[in-house]
Amino acid sequence: MQSREILVETVDLVKHFPLSSGLFKRVKGAVKAVDGVSIKVFKGETLGLVGESGCGKSTLGRLIIKLLKPTKGIIKFDGVDITKIPDKEFRPYRRRMQIIFQDPYASLNPRLTVSGIIGEAFKVHRLVHSKQEQKERIKGLLETVGLAAEHADRYPHEFSGGQRQRIGIARALAVNPEFIVADEPISALDVSIRAQILNLMVDLQEKFKLTYLFIAHDLSVIKHISDRVAVMYLGRIVELAEKNELFSKPLHPYTQALLSSVPVPDPELRQDRLILKGEVPSPINPPTGCRFHPRCRYAKDVCVNVVPEFREVLKEHYVECHLAPDLQ
Repeated sequence: MQSREILVETVDLVKHFPLSSGLFKRVKGAVKAVDGVSIKVFKGETLGLVGESGCGKSTLGRLIIKLLKPTKGIIKFDGVDITKIPDKEFRPYRRRMQIIFQDPYASLNPRLTVSGIIGEAFKVHRLVHSKQEQKERIKGLLETVGLAAEHADRYPHEFSGGQRQRIGIARALAVNPEFIVADEPISALDVSIRAQILNLMVDLQEKFKLTYLFIAHDLSVIKHISDRVAVMYLGRIVELAEKNELFSKPLHPYTQALLSSVPVPDPELRQDRLILKGEVPSPINPPTGCRFHPRCRYAKDVCVNVVPEFREVLKEHYVECHLAPDLQ
């Protein structure tokens, strides 16, 4: 069971990407990718982050590890606000947080061998003192993720998608991180090997005491690997709860619709699917009030005009909805 010690925390985190046009590149608006997110990730847990494509999941993950600079807000890592740390002084924290990218084909440098890809981290952070030590550590990392030592001298194009993702995992582990953002790490892989990568990540978490932010749009994957689940919609977290609690008692209408779309193998247990009306609104001009109200079958006047508070409506169960917990 994970501890309740907070490793990562965001407070009112915002990321707007400006839109410019014309000869003088005048700013015409902004894509509100992340728009006021406050979450906590506890040491040793896996926090699953789920939502439709384009809702801001990957942007949030990149913000947390400072691959993107926030428009405003606070990001605390182990109690320290890392948004105030200059880039040139951030290297000690960079070692403690890593990312596994979604696309194993685009995330590896095709001009480097596996040894060169993993060895870059050792050079940047000065973690080895000789070529022999580096060779031994690379060999150990490859074996840890299920590859062979002789793979170190090969190039990325010589591997399958699943093997490339194992290399990406080995690269992330090279600096002995505490926190890893897994940005849809299996969505680009064949179904036959997704379970292998998932099980590998579970084993690595136990072995190295890792903390994950696991981003996915597949609810079955989230249910398998997560301790708690956060549901994201149009730049905001709309529900957050312990995994079994959220799957058995979803309180937000958006979460209810997502869960109703999950296939159930037993026909006798199948429930009516909740079909959402309309399309996801544009993040350039999101709806007033509750962002989900144009598609919500329960929407009332207050939902249109007032932004709901992200509040605890049941024990450790948080929802951004005026009508929760009555929507059962």
